[in-house]
Amino acid sequence: MKQYKLIYSPSNILKVKANLPASKSIANRALVIAALCGADRCLKNLSDCDDTQAVISALSSNDEVKNIGAAGTAMRFLTAYYAISSLSVVMTGTERMKNRPISILVDALRSLGADIEYMEKEGYPPLKINGKKLQGGELHVKGDVSSQYLSALLMIAPYTAEGIKLVIEGDLVSRPYLQMTLSLMSDFGICYTWKENIIEIKPSEYKPKEFTVENDWSAASYWYSVVALSGNISIELDFLNKESLQGDSYLKELYKPLGVETEFVGSGVKLYKNNNVSLPPFYEISLKEQPDLAQTLVVSCLLMNVPFRFSGLENLKIKETDRIQALINECKTLGFVIKEVESGVLCWNGEKCLPNKELVINTYEDHRMAMAFAPAVLVFKDITINEPDVVSKSYPSFWKEFQKVLSCEIQVID
Repeated sequence: MKQYKLIYSPSNILKVKANLPASKSIANRALVIAALCGADRCLKNLSDCDDTQAVISALSSNDEVKNIGAAGTAMRFLTAYYAISSLSVVMTGTERMKNRPISILVDALRSLGADIEYMEKEGYPPLKINGKKLQGGELHVKGDVSSQYLSALLMIAPYTAEGIKLVIEGDLVSRPYLQMTLSLMSDFGICYTWKENIIEIKPSEYKPKEFTVENDWSAASYWYSVVALSGNISIELDFLNKESLQGDSYLKELYKPLGVETEFVGSGVKLYKNNNVSLPPFYEISLKEQPDLAQTLVVSCLLMNVPFRFSGLENLKIKETDRIQALINECKTLGFVIKEVESGVLCWNGEKCLPNKELVINTYEDHRMAMAFAPAVLVFKDITINEPDVVSKSYPSFWKEFQKVLSCEIQVID
């Protein structure tokens, strides 16, 4: 098993710049839209992360089998894309991907006329898809599982015979990601209406255009954590828009109570610690619209000794791993006892336990586990990350940037 042993020695005040990857959320949507209208060569600043490369590889390959690895976004978006294409393909991925449910999306596509069959376990990939023109019409889809199902359906809606009237049932999770999808569709010439729980898109076509993908606010969260925990590091991050399509840009508000200030300068931001801010005695917030920030925020709060109650995390259980259980396990490694007090609600009331003698963090094939726990080296000075290469899923250069920013030593253990 590969490991990175992180060793940190406190240094003087640092003013540094960290490079971010492009947003894979925006890139993956733009790639599908561009594929539908033949504008794939008009996209700029595409990320080299695994998830985006999985979409690029699938769309550019003539192979019938599309193996997208662990890229959940790719599985969902491309399932819809190939359902309306003129191709017959097999969509498959890692063992974990074969255990991530997709029946809500498949059922919806079948109701539009799609020809999709499960090749192994009912309700899960791999899928055999015979692409065809879809009829469209009215769809009723649950909104409390994954907004990616809804985004996948909306992006192909203009190319159905009747368009799609999407009725969202129940609570909608990750609303900003759905707004991102619709904003991008609008940028490429598609009109839509969204009234209460109904989104309607008429038959139309995307208009090709040049489009530059902004950098990833989700990736910026790890640098917010570094600034929160260090107290003396100012970090500049390029190409983050103040009026971003990314819901995770809200992290600038989430980290304010922890003393991290965000100043927009030029084409990016500067992060710095406001040491005059009094830490909250208890931090309570819903992360329903920013679930990907949960791991980073949990680690930050624990290491700053801020008790919390974070709700809206139900869909963390169907991510790359069961992120709630993974958090409970690895926080205990560091000496903190957090609990899921009800479904999707993580709490810490200040309870601690003895940390493990060797601070070794398991990553569970989850990129965000590795990056969220890395800043803990600022407190413990010496931690080990198992399977550190998982960061390639979203932020391939993370360890290079982490070592540069903190001037910390990284020992590679194979």
